[in-house]
Amino acid sequence: MTASSPPILRVARSTDAGKIAEILHRFEVDTPWMPKQHTGAEAISFCGTMIDRGWVTIAQIDGRVEGFLARDGAEICALYVRDTARGQGLGRLLLDYAKSVQSPLQLWTFQANEGAQRFYLREGFVEQTRTDGARNDEGLPDIQYIWPAPSPKPEPTPRAAAVTKPSAGKPDRPKKDTP
Repeated sequence: MTASSPPILRVARSTDAGKIAEILHRFEVDTPWMPKQHTGAEAISFCGTMIDRGWVTIAQIDGRVEGFLARDGAEICALYVRDTARGQGLGRLLLDYAKSVQSPLQLWTFQANEGAQRFYLREGFVEQTRTDGARNDEGLPDIQYIWPAPSPKPEPTPRAAAVTKPSAGKPDRPKKDTP
């Protein structure tokens, strides 16, 4: 058995649409709580659109596409890693790349996707809001995360009033005039 090459990140090309669609579609098919809404052909079309818009960065090992991240400005639209490649740091590698080129970042994940929630919290994202899923295509309750965590607003500092120090029992000395 030969050791794998280190992962390589690169911009996705149109010829990658089928490869990233396979990862996306496998997640939909293999995830019990995920509605089965799209065919493989629809996933390829969707991924091709994201690639054409310049949103997609892929992670590959030994020439095989193992994961991808789609980002439209500050919004991470998709982050998926092939199930057989999970646990190798590819998700973190893709996310670190996104953090290096854009700050702040935001994303949505489904409330049922507890693994994703743990991952994003571990990577420094903070929960911003939860919804009932009425606004997403799947109709599943979701969570919005943001990075970096917003800085707490500083407490307002009271304006300093003019304060005079009481004398320590010694009378003030007159100032000497110097010639």
